[in-house]
Amino acid sequence: MKKTLLSVFLLSVSGFVNAQTVYSFGFSGTTAEMETAGWMRTNQSNPITTALWTIASYTPVTVNTTVTPAIQGNPFNDRVYTNGEVSPVPNGQSGGPNSFALVNFRSTTGAGTISNWLISPVVTVQNGDVVSFWSRKGTSATDDYLDRLELRMSTAATHVNPTLAAGFVYPKVWTQYSFTVSGLSGPTAVKFGFRYFVTNGGPSGANSDLIGIDTFDVNRALSTDDFFANNFSVYPNPSMGIVNLAGKNNMAINTIQITDLNGRVVKNVNTKGVSETQINISDLTTGMYFLNVQTDSGYGTTKIIKN
Repeated sequence: MKKTLLSVFLLSVSGFVNAQTVYSFGFSGTTAEMETAGWMRTNQSNPITTALWTIASYTPVTVNTTVTPAIQGNPFNDRVYTNGEVSPVPNGQSGGPNSFALVNFRSTTGAGTISNWLISPVVTVQNGDVVSFWSRKGTSATDDYLDRLELRMSTAATHVNPTLAAGFVYPKVWTQYSFTVSGLSGPTAVKFGFRYFVTNGGPSGANSDLIGIDTFDVNRALSTDDFFANNFSVYPNPSMGIVNLAGKNNMAINTIQITDLNGRVVKNVNTKGVSETQINISDLTTGMYFLNVQTDSGYGTTKIIKN
């Protein structure tokens, strides 16, 4: 089924460096738990049905296409399962069985217009925040139908494949997309809405099938100073000899570098992933230095003084 995800403002991303997680939701658990967490579901399709976004709840099935109706393999798996094979429970992007949300063509009847919404709790965002999610089509069949997904912010809209164009195939593996918040006057409380929006959709329509989403995140970039303050403490400071460096929440320290005010490296320390360590600065000249810490999650800097 050909599902199109053209990205106007959405970009593939591989990760965030020096980022603070403002909000994150992994779509694991049950649909009821998703609603308890503040997510709202509403179907505004025409004609409307009772179908809503749900958390996946597949069970293993043995494929048998010789019976009527045929027993097909579970969608969202990475290959087609043949007669006699057990099609397993599909995984979400993060690897957990059934840990994703989904919606399908039964949002409307006949050949109608699908407008099925999944709306987040209130999240306070600011310019520069990066909003991301993962999505994929839910079938490994050879037939393809056009699909459209929108991610909207309550003060603005970001359209995904606004014309249902057929030039960019909706991914058949979990793929990450993101956009950067802009145009706000300051920190703003908003809601995000995933809208499954397909014209000429439904059981008799030419478009729409089955899509899933997973791992919705809002991340905020931090300066190296902020990253250090959020993740480390250093004491005593000033110091005549030993400086203690401690990671908060067991943040692992990979390397430490001390530079002078001219950027010259005066000391390197390989800490091999410990969360606490001592640094001897007794051999340094009296004055101010920069303590630079490298971790798997980012890079932090703070000032230290040698007495």
